[in-house]
Amino acid sequence: MPEDPRTAAAGDLRLVGVTKRFGRATAVDDLHLTVPQGSFFALLGPSGCGKTTTLRMVAGLEQPTAGQVLLGDVDFAGTKPYQRPVNTVFQSYALFPHLDVSDNVAFGLRRRGAKDVQKQVDDVLELVQLGPLAKRRPAQLSGGQQQRVALARAIVNRPSVLLLDEPLGALDLKLRRQMQVELKRIQTEVGLTFVHVTHDQEEAMTMADTIAVMNAGRIEQLGSPAELYETPRTTFAANFLGQSNLLSATVTGTQGEDLLLDVHGCRVVLPRARAAAAAGRLWLGVRPEKLRLSAAGAPGNCLTGIVTDASFTGVATHYLVRLPWDQELTVVQQNDGSPAVRPGEAVTVTWQAGHGFGLDAEQDAHAGEEAVLPTGQLAGANP
Repeated sequence: MPEDPRTAAAGDLRLVGVTKRFGRATAVDDLHLTVPQGSFFALLGPSGCGKTTTLRMVAGLEQPTAGQVLLGDVDFAGTKPYQRPVNTVFQSYALFPHLDVSDNVAFGLRRRGAKDVQKQVDDVLELVQLGPLAKRRPAQLSGGQQQRVALARAIVNRPSVLLLDEPLGALDLKLRRQMQVELKRIQTEVGLTFVHVTHDQEEAMTMADTIAVMNAGRIEQLGSPAELYETPRTTFAANFLGQSNLLSATVTGTQGEDLLLDVHGCRVVLPRARAAAAAGRLWLGVRPEKLRLSAAGAPGNCLTGIVTDASFTGVATHYLVRLPWDQELTVVQQNDGSPAVRPGEAVTVTWQAGHGFGLDAEQDAHAGEEAVLPTGQLAGANP
C-alpha cells in the first residue's frame, strides 16, 4: 500500500463481493457496486436494507466480513477511517458548539498542518453561501445553515469520496427540498464523488445521477432515476420508488413487437421489450399519472370501473377507480381544465401501451409497499 493512501487513491469507488455479518444476521450480502468518480450516487432503501452498513464500511466505521472496498486500485478494507480519503456528513451535523463557523470548517485543516487555511475556509464558505456568517456559532444558525457548515467542513478537506448519511433528515419539508437543490449544485461545482444514503425516494431522484435500490442486503435494481421509475424490474422497485398499479395478466399471443395480454377478461397490449417474460403470467404495471379518465372508445388500453374517491390536491386530482373484480386503481390526473369526476360515476381508464411494464408474476405484488405508506394508501397491487 502507498505510504499515504489518502492522497494516492483516486478513481471509481468499487465494492467487490462485500459481505457484512453481525453474528448470524447478514446485513450486506455479496455486494458488487461501482460508483463512478465525480458522480452523485444514492443508496436508497427502507430501514434495515443494509444501506447504512454499506456506507459505514466505505467510511471504515465497520469492517467487511468479506470482500474489497477499492478506490481506484487501492483496497481500503481493513484500514482505519483516518487512513481513507473519505469524509462523512451525518444527520446530526456534529459541529463544535464553542467554535464559530470559520473555526469549525478549519478544524481538520489545522490538525493536518495545512497551508493557506483561511483562504481555503473562505473559499468553501462562499461555495456554500455562508461567507457573511463566518463568525457566528452553531447555536446562532438555522438547521439548514448548520447542515451547510457540516458540508463545508467535509468538502474543505477535498476527500476523494464524500459520504452523506441521511443529511437532510432533521430538516422540515420546505428546507429539505431547498437543500436538495443546494447539495446537487455544490456537488456539480466541486466535482467530488458523493455517495448519499437515504430512504426518501424524492430526495434520491432529485439529486442522484445513479440510484441503487437496496433490499435485504442486496441491490434490487440500479440505474438512473428515470430508468428506475419508468422501467422497474421487480415489484419491490416498482412499489418502493413511487406508486404502481399492478394488474394480474396472462400473455395470450403476440402482435408484431407487442404482447397481447388478458387482464381479467380484458384485452390489453404491452411492448415485448418492456416485459420480463413473453409467455405465461405477468404483473402488468402502470404508474398512476400515466392513466387517464377518458370517454369510452378512446385509443389505447382501457378498463372500465366506478370512481370510489376523488381527492383534489391543487395541481392534480387523485382518483380511486374500482374495477369489476374489486381491485382499485389509482389515477393521478392533472387539473388541466377537464371536468371533475365524482365518486359513484362510471369511467373508462385508458393508457398508452408503451407506458406499461411487465414484471415476474412469481414476485410478491406487495413487496416494497410497507416501506412507503401504510397498507390501504397504496393503490393497485391486489392480485
